[in-house]
Amino acid sequence: MNPPRPPGEIRMISVDAVEVLNPRERNEKVFEEIVGNIKRIGLKKPITVTPRRRADGNEYFMLVCGEGRLKAFKTLGEATIPALVIDVNDEDAFIMSLAENIARRQCRPLELLGGIEQLKEKGYNAKAIAAKTGLTVSYIQGILTLIQHGEERLLVAVERGEIPLNAAMSIVGAGDNDKAIQAALQEAYEAGTLRGRNLLEARRVIEKRKSLGRSVARGSARSREPVSSSSLVRTYQKEVERQKLIVRKAEFAQQRWLFLVSALRQLLSDENFINLLRAEGLDSLPKQLSEHVLAQG
Repeated sequence: MNPPRPPGEIRMISVDAVEVLNPRERNEKVFEEIVGNIKRIGLKKPITVTPRRRADGNEYFMLVCGEGRLKAFKTLGEATIPALVIDVNDEDAFIMSLAENIARRQCRPLELLGGIEQLKEKGYNAKAIAAKTGLTVSYIQGILTLIQHGEERLLVAVERGEIPLNAAMSIVGAGDNDKAIQAALQEAYEAGTLRGRNLLEARRVIEKRKSLGRSVARGSARSREPVSSSSLVRTYQKEVERQKLIVRKAEFAQQRWLFLVSALRQLLSDENFINLLRAEGLDSLPKQLSEHVLAQG
């Protein structure tokens, strides 16, 4: 259930007069769809803002909900946008913004976790966070426990659906005891919450946790400081960039390999070239390369 919203009025306000209170990154493809939909059929739901006054007396608005819609209007070159103007203080506006993002459930795993932690830092307990976000109390309590223990790998795995939360909690309780960890996996398997591919993925996450640590970060000393939402997001972004680099390197290596195989096939079809290689004692190839080059005879 979404959090209740104070009554307000619908007004047309300048897009330049709106300041984003709780900015977040967006999927480019999803954003393009938002822009396209607004361009075709217009804005179906106004953004939500709360009014403020600058030192010089000019009015501006803090955005509570609708960052994607606001950016889409700016992209389309619109000067004004329909807005539901509500009167709330800074604290409530910030909490409403966080709760909207979490309750929507379309954010990235680390954004969701970061939002929950920010609510905790604002002084809200698990029950209050659950009421504001529509998540269950037990889920919030589990996530907060994992955050407090710095279990970044388990947190991401839980949010991706790779490991059930109760199994992750059992793993945390087992510490570094391999037998206790395997018992937690067995229990999840027998309960039917961890089967097939997910079981294999869970074992992979646990092996990484054991060899590389609880943090997702690589090649750096493990921090003893409590995990923050910003550090989780930074770690996730670094891991994404690292994976992209690996993919690019793999594609480049594959292209070079295919070129080499093709070139050798053409050269080895020339009898004179083969005789030259034999004369120089260069008539052998590494086994793996030979199998590909001679695959077509």
